[in-house]
Amino acid sequence: MVEILIMKLIITAVFPPEPIVSANLSSDIANELSKNSEQVKVVSPKPSRPFGHKFKKAENKNSSFEHQIVNSYVCPKSKLIGRLRESISFGMACKKVISENSKSLSVIYMNTWPLFAQYFVVKTAKKNKIPIVFHVQDIYPESLIKKLPPFLSHLVYWSLVGLDKYNLKNAQKIIAISPNMKNYLSVNRGLELHKIEVIRNWQNDQNFLAYDDSNKTDSPLFTFMYVGSISTSAGVDHIIESFKGIKNKTKIRLVIAGSGSDRAKCMRLAQGESSIEFWEAPYELIPEIQSKADVLLLSLKKGIGLTASPSKFTAYLFSKKPVIASMDAESDTAHSINEANCGFVVLPENVSELTSKMQEVSNIDKSVLQNMGLQGYQYALKNLSKKQNLDRITELICSFKLEHQT
Repeated sequence: MVEILIMKLIITAVFPPEPIVSANLSSDIANELSKNSEQVKVVSPKPSRPFGHKFKKAENKNSSFEHQIVNSYVCPKSKLIGRLRESISFGMACKKVISENSKSLSVIYMNTWPLFAQYFVVKTAKKNKIPIVFHVQDIYPESLIKKLPPFLSHLVYWSLVGLDKYNLKNAQKIIAISPNMKNYLSVNRGLELHKIEVIRNWQNDQNFLAYDDSNKTDSPLFTFMYVGSISTSAGVDHIIESFKGIKNKTKIRLVIAGSGSDRAKCMRLAQGESSIEFWEAPYELIPEIQSKADVLLLSLKKGIGLTASPSKFTAYLFSKKPVIASMDAESDTAHSINEANCGFVVLPENVSELTSKMQEVSNIDKSVLQNMGLQGYQYALKNLSKKQNLDRITELICSFKLEHQT
């Protein structure tokens, strides 16, 4: 007799109440999958992201899926050894959950810490013949070595790239968040293109659609704004340095809204600059916060944008604001900005060029900027909506049910 496998397991490194895009992706997926009669189980660590965020006690408003918070080590600070321990600890906890539920699992959706947490999940799933849908948000070890001294980067890369190849090759389907990421994984990890699906990350567009006055600002000052996690890879320090280079700032300001491991560092960097403000950014208030901007800012270090696509970009577009992005011109985000005609792209890690562009944009008529924001909004509705991309992911996950049972 063939055993009927009914449970879908979601393994996610972050989950609400964490105000992180990946957390809400996993929550949306769990809610959508649980609409049918099958069982859905979510496994996540204790909430810890971003660093410095104060978490309220989570309320389980949806009892249609089970949520298990495992007692694994967490490291919200960007520390190499701590993050390594966190990845191993959560991976071991997930290994135990998979082993205990292996006979009832039809598929595992995985969006978890690289590379060791991924390894323990993949290895355990392979042993128990459970298919994996592997959602890649960033490519490791490439993202890691960009933060290391040159003399260490080569050694670390060759020590870890084999582990990533194992994880990817033993997944049944891979979700990449951009076309560049798909092509990079195919070439550099030796993966067949048909194994990789490009599905964009999304924001809850209904939150933005419900906010009617998104083009209005509360301040007479022209406002540049960055919203999101203040981490090393986000390049917020580059934004601050560039803003400081503007000669006359009497009628403009820079707002940094969010929290993260580099927030204290960035606040020190901004000391003495009265025109730079730091705000909190609760997830539910993002539409309101971004409505106070005239222009929204993105910054990624050279090379990172070629394989990564910042999730905040989608939220920026839904706020109907133009974007200035300091990143690789060949990146998917840069292509989207140019295609939608919704902003400006400057060279990554080039302070003088970003300073010059910010100075120039602050003098553009606001009606022109508002039109650019509307063009970005229309582009987001067409290409980056929650419904379109959530449906594709849940259909992909559900497609494994019959294959695994036969």
